[in-house]
Amino acid sequence: MTTIAPVEQSIYDKILAAAPDGERLRLCLQCGNCSGICPFGYLMAYPPHRLIAYLRADRFKNVLDTDTVWMCVSCYACTEVCPSDIPLTPGLMTSAKEELLLAGNVPSELQSALEFSQRYGNPLGESPRKRADWAKDIQPEVKIMGKVRQPVDVLWFVGDYPSYHPRVQSIAKALTKVLNALGVDFGILGPEEYSDGDSQRLAGERGLFEMLAERNGMAFGKYQFNEIITTDPHAYNAIKNEYPGLGISYPIKHYTEFLAERLDQLKPLLKKEVKARVTYHDPCYLGRANEIFDQPRALLEAIPGVELVEMFHNHKNSLCCGGGGGGMWLDGFQWEKAHVRLSEWRVKEAMSEGAEILAVACPYETPRFEDAAKTVEGAGELKVKDIAELLAEAMGD
Repeated sequence: MTTIAPVEQSIYDKILAAAPDGERLRLCLQCGNCSGICPFGYLMAYPPHRLIAYLRADRFKNVLDTDTVWMCVSCYACTEVCPSDIPLTPGLMTSAKEELLLAGNVPSELQSALEFSQRYGNPLGESPRKRADWAKDIQPEVKIMGKVRQPVDVLWFVGDYPSYHPRVQSIAKALTKVLNALGVDFGILGPEEYSDGDSQRLAGERGLFEMLAERNGMAFGKYQFNEIITTDPHAYNAIKNEYPGLGISYPIKHYTEFLAERLDQLKPLLKKEVKARVTYHDPCYLGRANEIFDQPRALLEAIPGVELVEMFHNHKNSLCCGGGGGGMWLDGFQWEKAHVRLSEWRVKEAMSEGAEILAVACPYETPRFEDAAKTVEGAGELKVKDIAELLAEAMGD
């Protein structure tokens, strides 16, 4: 009988304990479903099922000598198809990345994003003081909780990319228009908001995630509000599913859930036709991870003139944009390995359905798909728009 060395046993135990139901790792059938559905599994020296085999065989050190685990974009596809219901994404793959981080085997671009997150509270390396600058010229003025010091009905957790990325800031402005039109009493944290930390966690930085979560929890605790909404499925996933384990528990909705609940109030405001063939991309952390499929589609179908068509991969079978689990900060590394981007595959699929607009509901996706459309032949006319932008457009001026 083979005896597992103490150091390897500790890694094995750590991986078993890394996620709820982590013990189910022992039930792996070695069927290979997880590796087969992984979008970059064909490039990994140790795709999920092989990684488990090496872990069981006391050969996990072999994994630490390679870097292809970083091709994992934490899309939850492997978790979705596992017949033994093993939490492969939050357990196995996240733990493997953590061990690679501890071994110093980490791509430099990811390392920079993690360092920025620790130093500035966001992976883009931007000043926290500028976090609410996107809202400066908006009227009526967006309430910043630290300034108004009054209760609001809704606290909007804006997120990193809507706060800082020039393209994604337009989505934040569009959602502001929609919320104001509905008469929603909302506020934002502005400089007191930190990165939700979910992508950092899934890239193996659990300690950094906990630090960011605790800072957000302290900010939440300073103000009075009834619920949180967020633009970002990753923030939604973190605050809904991960923060409660740290004693930070608040009701939260993705903005598409929040707006879908107000469709009767919203529909009369949508007076301008958006005459276009539209297809919707299910974000991994809104769809597969949290099973929110109908609300975004209901919003799109409420827009006059929209013809909604489905791509072949939709709902739980959706393709990943490639941004999750640190993928946003691994573009160069992954391009060197694959010479293709997952976002390009998705744009090609949208084009195959004759779509004129690729609708999204995650701040990672707009810049990723727009960049992909520039490189995919024949996709130059494809427009990429967040659902919030389409709703704001349908409201007119």
